[in-house]
Amino acid sequence: MGLRDFLARFRPTGAPGAAVTGVPADRAAERAAELEPSLALLSDVQEEAARIRAAADQEAAAIRKSAARQAADIVAAARAQAPHVRRDAAMPARGAALREVEGRVAAGERTASLVHERARERMPALVDRMVADALRTEGPWGAP
Repeated sequence: MGLRDFLARFRPTGAPGAAVTGVPADRAAERAAELEPSLALLSDVQEEAARIRAAADQEAAAIRKSAARQAADIVAAARAQAPHVRRDAAMPARGAALREVEGRVAAGERTASLVHERARERMPALVDRMVADALRTEGPWGAP
């Protein structure tokens, strides 16, 4: 208790008029005595709240760690499946490209077959013309 509080006890109390000396009630002590049990209960509640917050922080950290692990597992699985997914996604386009190639190869083979057939038909006449032209021209030995 400070000097000021001690001296405050000897202040006059009561209505103006004749001075009455006495010791007034200690209001600070009365307030403290009245509030101390409630504040003590609040202290326990604050400690409980601090424990709950600490437990919640630990649980949140565990949840974040678990979520990070799950995310890493999902990413790893996705990376492992990516080549298969790409292959499966490319299959329709690859099939269409193969069908187009097969069609072009077949068309090329048909065209080549027509060229061979035409050559077979025209070859005897062309050979005869070449032989006739060769016989008509003068060779290096003189007359034909």
